Amino acid sequence: MAVAELTQVESVPRKRGLGTFFTLTFALTWGLAAIFIAAQDAIERVFGPIGLTNPLYLLAVYAPAFSGLVMVWHHHGRQGLRGFFRRFRIVRMPAWGWLFLVAGIPAIVYAGAFASGTAGDTPAFSPWYTALPILAQFMFLAGTVEEIGWRGVALPLLQRRFSPLVSGLLLGIAWAVWHLPAFGMSGTIQSAWSFGPYFVGLLAVSVIFTWLFNASNGSLLVAWLLHFQVMNPLFPDARPWDTLFYVIAAVIIVIVNRRTMLRRGDAVTGLLHPTAGR
Repeated sequence: MAVAELTQVESVPRKRGLGTFFTLTFALTWGLAAIFIAAQDAIERVFGPIGLTNPLYLLAVYAPAFSGLVMVWHHHGRQGLRGFFRRFRIVRMPAWGWLFLVAGIPAIVYAGAFASGTAGDTPAFSPWYTALPILAQFMFLAGTVEEIGWRGVALPLLQRRFSPLVSGLLLGIAWAVWHLPAFGMSGTIQSAWSFGPYFVGLLAVSVIFTWLFNASNGSLLVAWLLHFQVMNPLFPDARPWDTLFYVIAAVIIVIVNRRTMLRRGDAVTGLLHPTAGR
């Protein structure tokens, strides 16, 4: 399956489509975050602590996915949604892409962990199967769901107007800024982090995501798995060195793949599976 097969330009308008997606996403997440910040104690008494068991928190986290699905449904209907979700069935990607996803991300994280002296802090689960519920949460309930919107909708629309590198950087900026409220809410992972390194790290990760997204012909499965790898709960805390290594990896990727990363022609721009409607 060639990349060109997913570069069809569909009916979602270029400018209005992007504007609608980002407006819906930020309005939903930041609106709920403002309520959390203003009345966190009262909300937690009703819905529980901030986390994956709090429905309002999940609604805020899933905002990119909801916004993307609303757009696909609005412009393509139920048939379009089926074509959109069929992108989870795209598994063909060069072997080096799968190698980077499976081994490259852990190598980056552990390099950062060795540099920061935390390589031995990998969570120990005894017995081993007690790790399965945590892995399932991170795979199916946490940030992976965001990819339905970020790489599922926003990135293809950005690549209709910009090169993959510029699209990845722009999406990385939006992605990082979207997380800003989490830095002001107690109980979130980000509340203990500094936004500056986080921002730089997400820019680098977004470029890496863009590279693999196009290499996989717009596979939502690859984007989903890559997001899981980046936040894999079995990995040690490698901050702040992992940020440096992600930046180095992103720079190398752009240099090596400059022919495709710096021009628009080969980028994935379609929202639906190439066989949708056939």
